[in-house]
Amino acid sequence: MRITLYAPFKPLDHPRPSGDLAIAHSLRAYLESRGHSVRRAGGTRMRWIYWRPRLWGPLLGEWRRALREQRIRPAQLWLTYHTYYKAPDLLGPLVCRRFGLPYVVFQGIFSTKRRRRLRTLPGYLLNRLALTTACHLFTNRLEDWVNLKRLVPSHRLTYIRPGISPAMFTFDAGARAILRREWAVGDAPVVLSAAMFRPGVKSEGLAWVIRSCGRLYRTGLPLYLVIAGDGRERERLRRLGERHLPGRIRFVGRIPREEMHRFYSAGDLFAFPGIRESLGMVYLESQSCGLPVAAFDNGGIPEVVARGETGLLTPPFDGPAFDLALSGLILDPERRCAMGERAREHVRRRHDIEKNYGPMEAILSDIAGGMMR
Repeated sequence: MRITLYAPFKPLDHPRPSGDLAIAHSLRAYLESRGHSVRRAGGTRMRWIYWRPRLWGPLLGEWRRALREQRIRPAQLWLTYHTYYKAPDLLGPLVCRRFGLPYVVFQGIFSTKRRRRLRTLPGYLLNRLALTTACHLFTNRLEDWVNLKRLVPSHRLTYIRPGISPAMFTFDAGARAILRREWAVGDAPVVLSAAMFRPGVKSEGLAWVIRSCGRLYRTGLPLYLVIAGDGRERERLRRLGERHLPGRIRFVGRIPREEMHRFYSAGDLFAFPGIRESLGMVYLESQSCGLPVAAFDNGGIPEVVARGETGLLTPPFDGPAFDLALSGLILDPERRCAMGERAREHVRRRHDIEKNYGPMEAILSDIAGGMMR
């Protein structure tokens, strides 16, 4: 197939890594690995475009480029990744209507509450138009699948279980020895966490882990906390870490995704609350490397972590419960290792991208085949 891939919320070449961007890159990599030609459209982040006139010029430029590309190298279908009220897809439906091209959405989000506020009403209407225009919708969240069923007929909607490539995230004993020596942690239990240090729920989640580990350390647990990531909240989080875990916390900076398996291999468990987390690819990545998880029981986390089997999920913002989950894993190495083994198997059995994306590829091929008939 010849596919045009467009991501209005965060273009594929966006410099700041995120789970959302990781999914988009994985989607492209999967399709290309199957022999399909994937052409990227757009390059401007369209967040709040309907309230930001400065984005209208770039959108017009992307429209012209998309028309030119389609005339020179015709695609068989247009695939948009992630349209929702903050960044509705305006480009895809217009190009597809112009050329009679099939329009498909991967990870469309629909929420009727966004029509109740003037600030979000335009985005709600534009996103609804894009979703109802699509000949097929794929979603990797059960909550979104339920919401989208209210908008489109079931034959135009498919749930795709979230996935990663387990081969990218395997335990590396050599990396474990090297990194633990660099971190100077000895044989002590090492709690890992990872996120972008941006204001909001990401940095607040990291602060939550720091405070929780600090409380446990003060009770006598000889743990270390190692955090991967970077961003605007770096200094605030460093100060917080030194206050709560003096000498027992390490900030190792931003790590390329292809190197994250080394980071996960050096730890003993992964902790990140995931405040209102949509899915959280870090949970799949860390589990794939054999780490049990401690997180909040909210958002899409229960879809990727098997509660009580591969991780411990606690009520959101329940400090004592989160502390208990962490301490339980730290104090019981046998349980921790058993959960880590189940976590590794869980990802390979239920969240292997090669298995989970197969139905999507088949549907896309049928749609593209119809275009050629």
